[in-house]
Amino acid sequence: MKILALADEECPGLWDHFIRGKLDPYDLIISCGDLKAEYLSFLVTMGKAPLLYVHGNHDEGYDVSPPEGCDCIDDSLVICNGLRILGLGGCRKYRPGEYQFTERAMARRVQRLRLALWRAGGVDLVVTHAPPLGLGDLEDPAHRGFQAFRDLLDRYHPQVLLHGHTHLRYGHGIPRELEYRGTRIINASERVELELEGTGKPEDRKKQLRWITRHRE
Repeated sequence: MKILALADEECPGLWDHFIRGKLDPYDLIISCGDLKAEYLSFLVTMGKAPLLYVHGNHDEGYDVSPPEGCDCIDDSLVICNGLRILGLGGCRKYRPGEYQFTERAMARRVQRLRLALWRAGGVDLVVTHAPPLGLGDLEDPAHRGFQAFRDLLDRYHPQVLLHGHTHLRYGHGIPRELEYRGTRIINASERVELELEGTGKPEDRKKQLRWITRHRE
């Protein structure tokens, strides 16, 4: 499955200078947060693939005007053509805001998904906004990652964790990709492409989208 992952900054080549057919190769589009709702609506309209997203810490506007035609996977586990995808948006709490969480609150969100993960037999792709602690994050309070995400990786060993939040333009030392105990950790800042095959149950591999659990509508 060919995936286009996005985060934090709108890509001019996919919006201002869009050419019809550019999105046709992708089977799935994923937003890791902090992108304009209009941008995501445009992409899902112009492409042929479903678009899944989690909230970034600047996405409170989605509550009033969400991306049309897109599916929020925050606090949810969904299977797309056999690929088991878990969504956990938001960042570490550094000011008042709906999509900001303490370490304890994020750990509780992960805990609530344990039954769904058991039912699905694990997870292939984790989609977050913030990175795991010490794996592509920064030391300032706003951009520090979550230990709960490292614990999730240690327990379930997904193929990939996609995140945003730490823009690559913030500094030359921010990596696009890291490896942690067999999991690729990819910073989706602006855009990145990847290919993944699902390892879920055979009966799910022909279904475009199936929800195991959905907490946020």
